[in-house]
Amino acid sequence: MIQAIPTLASATQPSKADADKAKLKTAAQQFEAVFLRQMIGTMRQASLGDGMFDSEATQQFQDMADSKTADAMSQKGVLHLADLLEKQLGATVAKQAGATTTAAAAATAKPDVTSLATAKVATGAPS
Repeated sequence: MIQAIPTLASATQPSKADADKAKLKTAAQQFEAVFLRQMIGTMRQASLGDGMFDSEATQQFQDMADSKTADAMSQKGVLHLADLLEKQLGATVAKQAGATTTAAAAATAKPDVTSLATAKVATGAPS
């Protein structure tokens, strides 16, 4: 009979630390995109005059194009701002994930003394 190897099954499942790192990467890229949108919008406002075909519709389409440009630039990591945020906050995320894992391991390794004492009293077992 073929049995699954438990270590292989657990190795394929992403850990909480990996999920937290993925969330951090996504948030850092989104922050970079927002920053780029603001920067591009400010550059557009600094134009010297109105164009011949400027209208509200043109401005709306320029804003949409600027937003897509900012998203594409953040995905490519043009400014590397997301990389810096990941590097800066990655240690904190890893530390929190390690503390959570350690606390969970300690909780399973050490039984709660009050629950054991309550169980002994309820069953009438000697201490």
